[in-house]
Amino acid sequence: MKKTLFILLVIVSFVTNAQNALPKVATDISPLLIGEKIPNLSLKSSENADVKISDLLNDKKTVLIFYRGGWCPYCNMHLSALSEAENQIIDLGFQIIAVSPDAPENLKITKEKDKIKYTLLSDSKGELIKAVGIAFEVPENYKSVINVNSNGVNSSFLPVPAVFVVNEDSDILFEYISPDFKHRITSDLLVPVLKNLK
Repeated sequence: MKKTLFILLVIVSFVTNAQNALPKVATDISPLLIGEKIPNLSLKSSENADVKISDLLNDKKTVLIFYRGGWCPYCNMHLSALSEAENQIIDLGFQIIAVSPDAPENLKITKEKDKIKYTLLSDSKGELIKAVGIAFEVPENYKSVINVNSNGVNSSFLPVPAVFVVNEDSDILFEYISPDFKHRITSDLLVPVLKNLK
């Protein structure tokens, strides 16, 4: 009986660990698909206030961005390009929300540096990033920068840069996910997509 109980505990432990394990590389992620819902989880605003993602998504259709952090030059270029297209995006009836593992105080730095008006949210624990299926194990050479920018909360994961277009019911209408962090959807491609989803 003890042996059977021990084997059962080992199996349960193995299954639990396997479910919690992050993909080792960006190409192994398993993101949510078009038609699925963005989970309703709490994140932090740049003022360190709790924000339920559904409260923001319920307002209007949303361009939901996931980026690696304000320390990433490719992310900063992408965030700036979205700022330049923001008026067009708003005119089409969409809002922009961008999520990263950065701590709230680092979101403020990014907002000021890149002159961003749209909403930036902190997911330092990675709850939403993992639930959306775009988290992977942080490469060794990024661990210290991730740790510093999340104020010691995160040293284990990075999000694959992603754009989800979501309706007021949190349903995913469109997604662009690139395991190569240097490649992002351009505003020239995104704006026509939004026109079609209007």
